[in-house]
Amino acid sequence: MSWPDPSPRTRELIRQAAEAAVQSQEQWVEAVHEATLSAPSTAAIAADPALAEALRRANFDNLFAWASANVRAPGEPVPANTSTVQLDVARDLVRRGLDAVGLDAYRTGQNVAWESWMRICFGLTRDSDELEELLQVSAASISAFVDETIEAVTERMAAERDELTRGSQAERRDMVALVLEGAPVSMTRAESVLAHPLDGDQTAAVVWTTDPESDLGRLERAAEAVMRACGARRRLTVLAAAGTLWVWVPVPTEPDRGQLVAALRRTPEVRVALGGPAPGVEGFRRSHHDAVEVRRLVARLGTADQLVAFADVQLATLVTRDEARAAEYVAQVLGELADAPDELHETVRVYLAELGNASAAAARLFTHRNTVLRRLARVDELLPRPLAEDPLRVWVALEVLRWQVRG
Repeated sequence: MSWPDPSPRTRELIRQAAEAAVQSQEQWVEAVHEATLSAPSTAAIAADPALAEALRRANFDNLFAWASANVRAPGEPVPANTSTVQLDVARDLVRRGLDAVGLDAYRTGQNVAWESWMRICFGLTRDSDELEELLQVSAASISAFVDETIEAVTERMAAERDELTRGSQAERRDMVALVLEGAPVSMTRAESVLAHPLDGDQTAAVVWTTDPESDLGRLERAAEAVMRACGARRRLTVLAAAGTLWVWVPVPTEPDRGQLVAALRRTPEVRVALGGPAPGVEGFRRSHHDAVEVRRLVARLGTADQLVAFADVQLATLVTRDEARAAEYVAQVLGELADAPDELHETVRVYLAELGNASAAAARLFTHRNTVLRRLARVDELLPRPLAEDPLRVWVALEVLRWQVRG
């Protein structure tokens, strides 16, 4: 698409508006991201933290590409965005069978971005003639940019789809999806495709990276570390997204936490969510779903721990599904203790775990019993009700706060 050369005044207004957009791009991205993930058609993307974050990066990348191009050359056509970010999200969507949904998200984002752009434009001039030309050129430019970007992403999706239909990774991914969905697939067939036993115990993990530039090799090394910490010699690994692996290890126990944490320190951008061990095909599903639930909690609360197991956060997962109500509960139960130093929180947790035995709590905290008692006295001053009157609710609230604060 082309359009008449804008007047010098319109070019200047576009440049000013684009500069304002670049400066407030985080606000733009949040509005676009919320709109794209709130639509019923994108529910599958919203439910997956890895895909949701990938789409957020793509939204940010597109907004920045168009706005920065108009800072440099206001009113000139902006070429299609074929950055690595766009191609990665195209690949991820194809691997999950969500390519059509992803393309719809581009249009939703365009509409929301246009509303934000108009607000900026109306703040720059009230002259009707200037506004008319400014909005006409902007609309043509945004539409052309999005059309050409969608066309480029569609081509990438087609290439990825062709590649996946010929690869063993696609066959394994499809078989895993069938097993997880409870499809009537024979165990013999499933084990043959996956090269993984399904009749024994299973411990699942989700391994992902917080660095979009991290290579797959680092994720594979983390998956290998999970396997070794479990004391196993083999594992099933499926590439779920550009920065996410699904892992299953045929063992009845969780990995050695100390060994795994030490191994993960070599790749600080890598995170691991562990499901609990469980037997058979049902255990294959349940352990994986537990690991995915941990991954969602980490994404929701921003927990910074490299290794989080389902057993660690099972209660927090249940309580924080409604974030607003969870925050209200924490504030109501803890009062001023919510903002107190971590040592007070930890003292209460250990004291309650030791069933109110101050001496045992002091031993676990490597401190003196009198120190524990002084901290508990301070806790009672901060709580709306004394700890002895409401120990269970305080413990639950602290468990929720624990994972939020770590982020």
